[in-house]
Amino acid sequence: RLYVEKYLERCRHIEVQLLADIYGKVLHLFTRECSIQRRHQKIIEECPAPTIETRMQRTMGKTAAQGARALNYTGVGTMEFLVDRHKNFYFLEMNTRLQVEHAITERVVGIDLVKAQISVAAGTPLPWSQRQIRTTGHAIECRIYAENPAKNFLPSPGPLDVFQPPSESDSVRVDTGLQEGDQVTYFYDPMIAKLITHGTDRAHAIENMLAALDEFRIEGIVTNISFLKRVMAHPAYRDGETHTGFVDEHKAALMEN
Repeated sequence: RLYVEKYLERCRHIEVQLLADIYGKVLHLFTRECSIQRRHQKIIEECPAPTIETRMQRTMGKTAAQGARALNYTGVGTMEFLVDRHKNFYFLEMNTRLQVEHAITERVVGIDLVKAQISVAAGTPLPWSQRQIRTTGHAIECRIYAENPAKNFLPSPGPLDVFQPPSESDSVRVDTGLQEGDQVTYFYDPMIAKLITHGTDRAHAIENMLAALDEFRIEGIVTNISFLKRVMAHPAYRDGETHTGFVDEHKAALMEN
């Protein structure tokens, strides 16, 4: 037998955050853009996904919610899609858990997903209707990795001689479990922090991210902070021209010393 699968060129990785209770209510919390990747793992995420018009956002949300409803799914989950250049979207997978990038959805939608997940598990019905779910501004997350982008993103274990995250505020959030003096080992995933910024629009969120990355000081190991700043400043990224091959396509500019 021969199995044939459609090949998608310059596709985008777009996901829809879902929240479902035990009484059959399923809400979609709009989209996240997760196309900036290395080795098929996400580096940068945004909420909502840029350059996707409102009508398509709603269609993707309804489709994801229908899928979760058909499965009698409860709790927090994410339906993931690939979107081609013609704005057709295709089901990729469903993550039946809270994801690393949940914080950007929380910031834009205003719902604490961890609290909501616990509440649903306790049997509490969701208090919102779909019409009540609104987005406010734009949020971006950069994953801070102990790795060397110039060496094919090879992990960079070692001591955190200096570890000074940027100051947190209404527009800046830092999630980490490390502190100065800790040791980053090669036994675990090299992500050492998540940096989340929010702005009134995408441009504002990008500027806030650049400022926060400038403020983030880490010494003792090699990190991807400079690489992330080059992505944020790249004209194609600024224009929302993202796809899963973005890093490879712009490798020369992104790997400058």
